[in-house]
Amino acid sequence: MRSRWLVGFVMAGVVALAGCSKSADVTLYEPGVYKGPVDPLVEKQRSPQQQEALLARFNQVQTDR
Repeated sequence: MRSRWLVGFVMAGVVALAGCSKSADVTLYEPGVYKGPVDPLVEKQRSPQQQEALLARFNQVQTDR
């Protein structure tokens, strides 16, 4: 009887610990280098017109600070 409890307790522990496992997939990124899918905003950010528009919007919001 005692061995059944022990076996049951061990089995429950194994099942509980199996649910806590996590895959060890690690993705290493280089700082400052975007390697994701193509982002259309990246090209848009390079244009001087977009930079001027962003600066104008920033200045509108930050005037009270």
